[in-house]
Amino acid sequence: MKRSLQFTLIICALCVLARPGFPAQDASPVIAAAAILEKIDQNAVPGSKIMVAAMTIHGRRADRTIKSKSWIEGDDKAFTEYLDPPREKGIKMLKLGDQLWTYTPATDRIIGISGNLLRQSVMGSDLSYEDMMENRKWSDIYEAVEDGEETMLARPCLILRLTARVENVAYHQRRIWVDKDRWLVLKEERYGKSGRLLKTFEVTDVRQFEGRWIQTRALFRDVLKEGNGTEFVIESVDFDAQIPEVVFSKASLRK
Repeated sequence: MKRSLQFTLIICALCVLARPGFPAQDASPVIAAAAILEKIDQNAVPGSKIMVAAMTIHGRRADRTIKSKSWIEGDDKAFTEYLDPPREKGIKMLKLGDQLWTYTPATDRIIGISGNLLRQSVMGSDLSYEDMMENRKWSDIYEAVEDGEETMLARPCLILRLTARVENVAYHQRRIWVDKDRWLVLKEERYGKSGRLLKTFEVTDVRQFEGRWIQTRALFRDVLKEGNGTEFVIESVDFDAQIPEVVFSKASLRK
C-alpha cells in the first residue's frame, strides 16, 4: 500500500493492499521522516495490475464476504466488478481521477458518487467512498515527525505522526507504522481535526507476488461504527498486466 494497502483492494480497498514494497534489504540507516514519506510514496506508483480480492464485513450479528476482481492502473484508474455473493454479483465501480461511478444491474443505473455521498459506506463496510478516492502523495499533503519504534509482524517499524498542511483532507492527522526495510505501512490510525480517532488499519499478512512484497491481508475499522471491522484479502495479483483502455470507460459499466 503506498501506504501500500491503503489497499487497492476494492477498487480500492483495493486500491488499499497491492502497492508493492521494495525487495528485502539490510537494516536501513535512520533517515529523516520526510524522506521516509517519499519512500512510501514511491511504493504508490504500482503501474498496472489485475487483482482478485475478498472483503469480509464483520458485523455486529453476522459476517458477510464479497468477492471482486479489479483492473487498476496507477492511482487514477480502477475498474471493479463484484463476483459473489449473488446479491452483489454484477455491481461495478469505475474510478477515473477524482470521479467515481457505480452500476447496479438490478436497476440498470449508473450513478456518480460525489459530495456528501463520498462519506457513505462502501457495500456496508468500514471503508467509505472517500477512503477509496484518496490518491494524493502523502509527502505533498502531510508534515511528518518521528514518533518512536515498534515491532509489527516480527518486523522493525518506524512510527511517524503525520499532520496535514492543506485543508481539503479527510484526515487531519495520521499515525503510521512503517516497515524499516520494505517501506510498507503495516498499521495506521486516522484522526479528525479535533484529534479524535476515526479509523484504524492493521496489516495481518505480507507476502511476495512476482518478487514484490505486498500487504495481502488487513483489517480496516471505523471506530465510530458497530461491528468488528472489515477484513480485506488479496487472493491473486498480476502485476504489469496489459489492460485495454476501454476497460476504464463508462461503457464498461454496462457490459
